[in-house]
Amino acid sequence: MDNWRKSSYSGEGDGDDCVEIAPTPTHTAVRDSKAPARATLTFPAPAFARFVEALKSTSLR
Repeated sequence: MDNWRKSSYSGEGDGDDCVEIAPTPTHTAVRDSKAPARATLTFPAPAFARFVEALKSTSLR
């Protein structure tokens, strides 16, 4: 996959401690940005979208 991207919240300092995603129409792959050559996790696109929406709706205190 060539379309890996990091969160826009990844900045200096902790920016290397992040996950990257590579979305396709049917699946979303996730990998550790510190070890991009290692294994990835792949999720069906609808399940990953529900996961992200759940994160957005959860307030972190």
